[in-house]
Amino acid sequence: MDIATAGQLWDADPGWLNTASYGLPPRRAFEELQAALTGWRHGSSDWKPWDASVGRSRTAFARMIGAPASDVSVSSTVSQIMSVVATALPPGARVVVPDIEFTSNLFPWAVAAEIETVPADRLADAINGSTAAVAFSLVQSATGDVAPLPDIVAAARAHDALVIADGSQACGWLPVDVGAGIDVLACAAYKWLMAPRGAAFGYLSPRVRERMRPLAAGWYAGADEGGSYYGPPLRLAADARAFDLSPAWFSYVGAAPAIELLNELGVQRVHDHNVALADRFRTGLGLEPAGSAIVSVDAPGERLEAAGIRAAVRAGRVRASFHVYTTADDVDRALDVLNG
Repeated sequence: MDIATAGQLWDADPGWLNTASYGLPPRRAFEELQAALTGWRHGSSDWKPWDASVGRSRTAFARMIGAPASDVSVSSTVSQIMSVVATALPPGARVVVPDIEFTSNLFPWAVAAEIETVPADRLADAINGSTAAVAFSLVQSATGDVAPLPDIVAAARAHDALVIADGSQACGWLPVDVGAGIDVLACAAYKWLMAPRGAAFGYLSPRVRERMRPLAAGWYAGADEGGSYYGPPLRLAADARAFDLSPAWFSYVGAAPAIELLNELGVQRVHDHNVALADRFRTGLGLEPAGSAIVSVDAPGERLEAAGIRAAVRAGRVRASFHVYTTADDVDRALDVLNG
């Protein structure tokens, strides 16, 4: 299936340029969710089919990032994942973070460690022998800048520092392979993965898991979910499931078909489509191409709003974002408004 054909699987109203805030579900995801909600409404369904969507989502996300499903935990937010990862750090640990980092990947380190904030393009240079971890977004929320992952990984490996990435603005349009040297990858699924808010994934490498404490452990983290409802002893899963939160089922009912569809389409093809539209937008504003699906510009955002074009304002600039359901007409309509 090509991207043009795939676009027909969504019901996006013209002018949606705000996937960096939340993604729009493909029809099959919306319909699966509606069926589950109907079953819930009437009490006509057991919860087991809803729970099966958690396994489907975990497997699909693992495939997308090149990881075994056994290394992926499920959660609800990035900050919860990062807060538990922080238990892997020794007392007084120093964590290097970009000064523009979204706070879900900043506050957990500020609570648990000593942080040093540096310009995003200086991350690799700031890593030294006293660095326990470097935490950053693969794609910055405010600017759309793509992190220089090879440089960061090389510097971190030279000093045995953990590489901790937030993939919320990357996974789903930017090809990501945790085998490139990422120790932890957390991702909120309601943006580029187009899931309902309440689903999040954490890739936890074995070398990190052995240092972590499962502070939020519950029945879903048990070695045998069906046998972990009541009573001692502590009996947690031997893999990343030990760090699972009990899932918000309906969020995963919507997540599974959406992520599976992205895998079916191929993230590289989605990337090429998204970046071509983003660069078309930049070129139309007299800017050089930047290779990101997120564009941050000084522009009169009120004009877009008045024309019914939905974008966002972040750090005082208009942020437009382009995904698989975005069309060239969406881009040109926004350009006509801004250049008019």
